[in-house]
Amino acid sequence: MPKFNIGGLIEGTAYGVINEILSGFRDQNGYAKPSRYEVTLHPPSGVGGKSGGSDTNIMSILMPQKTSEGTTRRTSLRCESISFPGRTLDTTGDVNLYGPLKDVVTGYTYGDITGVFQCSTDMRERTFFETWQRLSFDNRTFAFEYYDKYVGSLDIHQLDENNNKTFGVKLIECFPTTVAEQQLSYQPASDVQKVSVTFKYRYFKNLTDEADLPKPLLDRIGEVVLNGVEREIRGAIPKVLTRL
Repeated sequence: MPKFNIGGLIEGTAYGVINEILSGFRDQNGYAKPSRYEVTLHPPSGVGGKSGGSDTNIMSILMPQKTSEGTTRRTSLRCESISFPGRTLDTTGDVNLYGPLKDVVTGYTYGDITGVFQCSTDMRERTFFETWQRLSFDNRTFAFEYYDKYVGSLDIHQLDENNNKTFGVKLIECFPTTVAEQQLSYQPASDVQKVSVTFKYRYFKNLTDEADLPKPLLDRIGEVVLNGVEREIRGAIPKVLTRL
């Protein structure tokens, strides 16, 4: 009677699983790498909305100058680390039921994100974010500006090995709330000065399937009209024809 080698069967199965896992590392589409990313800053011009608390906020003049000098692009490229944002569903217990309690969603919230940016010798990256912050207030009159004047957006993309964008999010109505302190010390000369910046935002879009949301009002009206016309045409077609 031939012997059945259970050990050989188990060994073959495990070997197949390991090969399948390892093949994912060699495949370009196998795993996303946290070191393959791109950050794009879209700061405000400082002239949006109404006049705000003051018409003499000098930062409204400086911000367009800084963005036109390529500082925005250089600052985006010097983002050393950042995180994709998260979303939390707020829930509450539904007490109008017998039996085990179930939670129902009552809202959702977004957490702040923090990016770390390498600094040039003239600290233009820090100055860039401080200028963005100062669009929200006039440091001479201490008056606060309108919301539309200081909110922008921020794009974060996951890249593959060929630098193709495979996933992305856009932070909507984004602005830097905290430009963190920077420590100075006798560190090795090869160390680079960095600035940590925390952003608040109203919400984010998944650019894979939410890029067009919310759609402009005219687009939504057009869709409603087209859908209504389509329903009327379908209703006018004899039923015998709809079966063909």
